[in-house]
Amino acid sequence: MRVAIAGAGAVGRSIARELIGNGHEVLLIDKYASAIRPERVPDAEWLLADCCELSSLEEARLDRCDVVIAATGDDKANLVTSLLAKTEFGVPRTVGRVNHPNNEWLFSEAWGVDVNVSTPRIMSALVEEAVTVGDLVRLFTFRQGNANLVEMTLPSDSPYVGKQVGLIPLPDNCALVTILRDGQVYVPDAEQPVEAGDELLFVVPDVGEDELERLLAPANHPAGGAQRTAGQA
Repeated sequence: MRVAIAGAGAVGRSIARELIGNGHEVLLIDKYASAIRPERVPDAEWLLADCCELSSLEEARLDRCDVVIAATGDDKANLVTSLLAKTEFGVPRTVGRVNHPNNEWLFSEAWGVDVNVSTPRIMSALVEEAVTVGDLVRLFTFRQGNANLVEMTLPSDSPYVGKQVGLIPLPDNCALVTILRDGQVYVPDAEQPVEAGDELLFVVPDVGEDELERLLAPANHPAGGAQRTAGQA
């Protein structure tokens, strides 16, 4: 897979190293000469160019890329890069870095962004995930499917502690994808039981989140109680 990364700062370089380590071709683009440091990621291609200029993106041959990652420290530049990549070059998948949480609503399909990654949002979600039991924490939003990746640490008073996954009546279109327990990953087949303290990862639509909370942690979320909004993207 060929990936172009707009922004060759610390974030862009880290992403590039990870992708190259996984066998992908990577092009790093930055408009500042001081950021062009090929020795830091020697296996990447480098281009000194402004990712907001159409001519620069033509030089980068974005039409040959499978993914474009807009990872600069400027939200405006990331939006313009994503929009040009999608509309002018037909890049199949674009990922936009959100630097300021107030701008997160802009990083949508209307601006050519398939997936947005908000560092402040991720950090706050990880904090919540570490300290909350019995509450859903939204980790990621799938823009294409109107669904979210959410996590819950199963409380000890859940009615489903010790029950097999196949006996849990999950909401419609909700799927348990992983069980994390004692540092191990467990495949959630129908006969796998869940235990108190398990970290359960689900893919669930927005409308099913409250129902899922009430199902697994009714003591924390009685019917008719206030809806939880923390962690939403």
